[in-house]
Amino acid sequence: MGEGLGVRVLVLRSLSDLRQWRDAVPHGKSVGFVPTMGALHAGHMKLIEECGKDVDLTIVSIFVNPLQFGPNEDLARYPRPFEQDQKLCEQAGVDVIFAPESSGFYSVDHATYCDVEGLDRYLCGASRPGHFRGVCTVVLKLFNLVQPHRAYFGKKDIQQALILRKMVADLSLNLEMVLVDTVREPSGLALSSRNGYLSDEDKQRAASLYRGLSTARSAYQNGERNSEILKSIIRNEMDLGSVRADDSPNRIDYIEIVSQSKLEPIIIIDQPAVMALAVYYGKTRLIDNILIP
Repeated sequence: MGEGLGVRVLVLRSLSDLRQWRDAVPHGKSVGFVPTMGALHAGHMKLIEECGKDVDLTIVSIFVNPLQFGPNEDLARYPRPFEQDQKLCEQAGVDVIFAPESSGFYSVDHATYCDVEGLDRYLCGASRPGHFRGVCTVVLKLFNLVQPHRAYFGKKDIQQALILRKMVADLSLNLEMVLVDTVREPSGLALSSRNGYLSDEDKQRAASLYRGLSTARSAYQNGERNSEILKSIIRNEMDLGSVRADDSPNRIDYIEIVSQSKLEPIIIIDQPAVMALAVYYGKTRLIDNILIP
């Protein structure tokens, strides 16, 4: 792991402190970067673990980015357990945490954004307009500040990862994007900070998301190539339950099969593809995917 193993992690709060730290990194020392919004769980720890294997210094950002939340999304209630996150980072051997305040990260008259056109038309981009513009803007700014040699992202947010990889390529950024497999609970449910919003009953139901994807993948492996049939298999496995008492029904946002290259829906799977879904359990939106072949 990084040089901070067994030592209290250095916490930086301002952009100037981060720049000063980065300027002081000795020549020849490699820097790995794991950007997060905090509320760290085993999925984040896997990213940090993989980062620590590859580089000399590991830096984790903890920043709930307001630009990627829509007007009716969960920015205000997004969990922010910083002390717990700091302890986890220390245990994992992280060298530096960058945890700026929103008011200090974006200027009052901030007016510059980063768009990766085309890859955001479907999946989460269709139901969360402006989301990936916010993601790309914050990650590009963080990349400029941290100047990492490698940056680590989870495959659970596969659309985000592929969009950011395209941004890195198009802008000729001098870093390597490393995509890490999704970490799951024993039930198969993909780990997410939003899982904490789920009731025990909904958590059991949400395990059906990965079951549906896995069943469809098995059908693909047995020769099925028709996307509509595979999507029906996924849908038939889903457990949405009955009407909720709080009038926020469990519902499917999307079930799609898209190409990995353009993230566009395909009818017949004749190229590398993504089987992806998003489902609301009450007000909590969960996503998952499987890459095929």
